[in-house]
Amino acid sequence: MYFFLLNLSVLDLSYISTTVPKSMASSLWDNRDISYSGCAAQVFLFSFLLVTECCLLTVMAYDRYVAICRPLHYGTLLGSRACVHMTAAAWSSAFINALLHTANTFSIPLCKGNAVHQFFCEIPQILKLSCSHSYLREVGLLGVCVSLASGCFVFIVLSYVQIFRAVLRIPSEQGRHKAFSMCLPHLAVVSLFLSTVMICYLKPSSFSSPSLDMLLAVLYSEVPSILNPLIYSMRNQELKDALKKLIQSVVFQQQ
Repeated sequence: MYFFLLNLSVLDLSYISTTVPKSMASSLWDNRDISYSGCAAQVFLFSFLLVTECCLLTVMAYDRYVAICRPLHYGTLLGSRACVHMTAAAWSSAFINALLHTANTFSIPLCKGNAVHQFFCEIPQILKLSCSHSYLREVGLLGVCVSLASGCFVFIVLSYVQIFRAVLRIPSEQGRHKAFSMCLPHLAVVSLFLSTVMICYLKPSSFSSPSLDMLLAVLYSEVPSILNPLIYSMRNQELKDALKKLIQSVVFQQQ
């Protein structure tokens, strides 16, 4: 679990570093220009990290399933070598996917200007600048990504159905509490990540507007990475006690 959390932490740090520094610099210096190569690099890194997180959360769901439903086989099914192989598969498949997306997106002729109405280079916004039918290739690739995300979602849901069935059969209340505390942080992170991505990419076109697209982009690109460390840290009793003391001190000061 801690090996996967290490990868998730590195992923979240890289994810938020892809868009936030450039966006902050643009706001501070009131210069929203980005070079063609810089935009391509941002598209590649964002696509790479987005797909990696989806794959990694799916692998973590399998880890929780084996730990709770098949605990006696955990060492066999999820030894250190298996964990490294699954994580490497998540990173490498996302790398190939991002490479295809980036190459395909920037091979499309753009003839509707060069202004991307977003705070970072996002593929759907770049496709709006194309007036060629060749953009349908990228739409097809986006459809493959949606199918991949749907497959990950279905796998995670099925894993948690089995997990909750197994947990409810645990006779002791302490055992059920321990199992739930092990799963709920991951389930919260998955729900936050997938719900924000699905809202952004599957919303009806009639609800699309520049301000709404901007808000949803912030929601799915920044909020999960900021909240993930906090969600997983809530399992730490010392952090809980410190947070409780902080809240109590603020309440007493106001009184």
